[in-house]
Amino acid sequence: MTSSPVDWHERANEAARSVTGLFGRRLFFLPGTHLGGIQRPAPRWRDDVKGKLLQPWHYWWQAHYVDCLVDAGRRELGKGATPAARFNGPEHPSAGRLASRLVTGIRLRNGLTVVNNYYDDMAWLALATLRLDALAQETRRPGRRRNAAVRKTLTLQFDAACTDDLGGGSFWSKKRDFKNTPATAPVALFYARTGQRAKAQSLLDWLDVTLFDPGQGLYLDGVRLSPDGNVLTERAVYTYNQGPVLGALLELGGEANLARAAMLVEAVDRHLTVPAGGGNDGGAAAGQLTVLRCEGTGDGGLFTGILCRYLALAAADPRLPRQARATAARLVTGTAQAFWAGRRPAAGNGNREEQPGRLAFPLHAEDRGAPSPAGAGVELSTQLQAWMAIEAAASIAALD
Repeated sequence: MTSSPVDWHERANEAARSVTGLFGRRLFFLPGTHLGGIQRPAPRWRDDVKGKLLQPWHYWWQAHYVDCLVDAGRRELGKGATPAARFNGPEHPSAGRLASRLVTGIRLRNGLTVVNNYYDDMAWLALATLRLDALAQETRRPGRRRNAAVRKTLTLQFDAACTDDLGGGSFWSKKRDFKNTPATAPVALFYARTGQRAKAQSLLDWLDVTLFDPGQGLYLDGVRLSPDGNVLTERAVYTYNQGPVLGALLELGGEANLARAAMLVEAVDRHLTVPAGGGNDGGAAAGQLTVLRCEGTGDGGLFTGILCRYLALAAADPRLPRQARATAARLVTGTAQAFWAGRRPAAGNGNREEQPGRLAFPLHAEDRGAPSPAGAGVELSTQLQAWMAIEAAASIAALD
């Protein structure tokens, strides 16, 4: 007896409905705005205007929220971009319209600017607005001039961050004391997608020389100057750092970049996976079902979802060897399946904008065998991560 095929499109719709229903709000009840709450259930004091101003502001979480909505919008486009195709029903705005409202909300909440102190944060928003404009063009709706202004402003920031200090690369923050993969890779991808190929390749070359670890085949975190003038390498390896490097390698193409991309996919499989159902020791026995490891809550709650996004691009790229594409697809689909298997009813705050009957996803894909108890609180980051993984799986399923 054969099992029914998995409907990843509907699973992605359910993830989109759950995250937007649990976390999505107007900013200070302003029409034409949208923003993601940080935690659900949230402390009651955060529901008033003072509470919203005092709660932590996670700019880059919101940027990935935009990207997730663009993913949903692309699926709506594949279904005809009609009101009936909308992820949340015809009575609600399209995913693209909601993403546009979110960009407005980010700018207002960030003090009427899209500039902040972290270049990686800004790179993620620049990439998201670029994808949002591409979606608008494909749906035959003109992109917002605001999005172009956002990217023009942020491009100036990236140009200032990419200097010859420490041999190249992009600074991480306005402190300008640390250059790392988290900033350099998404900036390189942004340059590649906006036609600035020489700048993008230069950043990738710096990453290869400075932060690529040949023993693992993965990219290390970053480098900084010590007080005595020595260069110190931060040797931590994070899942999400590999994602935008992979994306930039694919975007630029060419024999050397594509070969490096294929090797990076296989290195992720060797070193950044864990047995499905538990464990976090890196790697698994031959033949054992594995998923991508997760990296906790807070900012780390986004890391694996980001990697899934770019592995899905590798899975769909015919220029890569068949084995690399199959590996990428297996990692994405297995991880998304683990998130889906651990879903549970979500606890909300009971606000009037909140939609009932929503799901929360496990914090760690590898813990699908031990889902969190119903009613437990969840953060926006971890729920975006699960949504990203499920959207990535849906994009791979659409290739069949």
